[in-house]
Amino acid sequence: MQTFIKWTCLCLLLVFSTSTAVLAQINEEVETTTTNTEETEVIQEGEAPLDDIVKKDIMLERRVLAYQPIRESDIFWEKRIWRIIDVREKMNLPFAYPEEPFFKILSDAATKGDLPVYSTDEEGAKFKKRMSTDDVLSMLSKTDTVVTFDPETYEEKVQIVRNDINWEDVKRFRLKEVWFFDKETSTLQVRILGIAPMIDVKDNEGNFRFEKPMFWVYYPQARELFARHRVFTPGGNQNATISWEDLFEMRYFASYIYKESNVYDRKIEEYLQGVDLLMESEKIKNEIFNFEHDLWQY
Repeated sequence: MQTFIKWTCLCLLLVFSTSTAVLAQINEEVETTTTNTEETEVIQEGEAPLDDIVKKDIMLERRVLAYQPIRESDIFWEKRIWRIIDVREKMNLPFAYPEEPFFKILSDAATKGDLPVYSTDEEGAKFKKRMSTDDVLSMLSKTDTVVTFDPETYEEKVQIVRNDINWEDVKRFRLKEVWFFDKETSTLQVRILGIAPMIDVKDNEGNFRFEKPMFWVYYPQARELFARHRVFTPGGNQNATISWEDLFEMRYFASYIYKESNVYDRKIEEYLQGVDLLMESEKIKNEIFNFEHDLWQY
């Protein structure tokens, strides 16, 4: 009987000790959680709230893969093509996304000196004449003098007003690219060389006169920059991590050809107009496709 009582007391003591240890551990976890919550609140105090469910840094950490080296002797065929990307087309609407339009990405990087840009003359179009930061700033913003009168003293005052170029005025982009056939891999490939935003030039009354390219961006130098900026992708998936570098490499844009390399070095609009111009552009595109198709036998 005494042995039974001893075993019973021992079991009760063991159960009491275990319960006390478990309760102590639970209290410690609750205190730790409370402390961490308070510390988190203190760290975030004074900062702007996050306008999302998580902080998204994947795009900023992405790296661009280098192009596959191409030997000159492996280029069997080559043709230079110039295209026009119109942001008013439905497929090109991401170029005019108001929160971060494509032109704003180019202009901000050019003014900060993060992206070299080149002039639009003959040498600049071949990426030989680089523009300075001051030249870019003077192009993107203009200063005008405005005469005003004080309503009380009627004194004449001259004020200097700074007018920045509105990104909505940039409706088209030029694209310079090279199509070539690599006989080492037996594939037809394309490499984008340059991108140039086009600005509308208007008279004093606001009437459209003509458009002109602002500057050229050497695309291989801009790939790292484009890879760090997200493209708004229509379709409902806001978490799609597609960058501008992905968009250009996947050819996810609508365009038409306005010039091909020719002996006269002239644009299509110099000898064709209207619908004939678009038909000639489509003809050049089909010729490029048929060239690769005709190399194979079935």
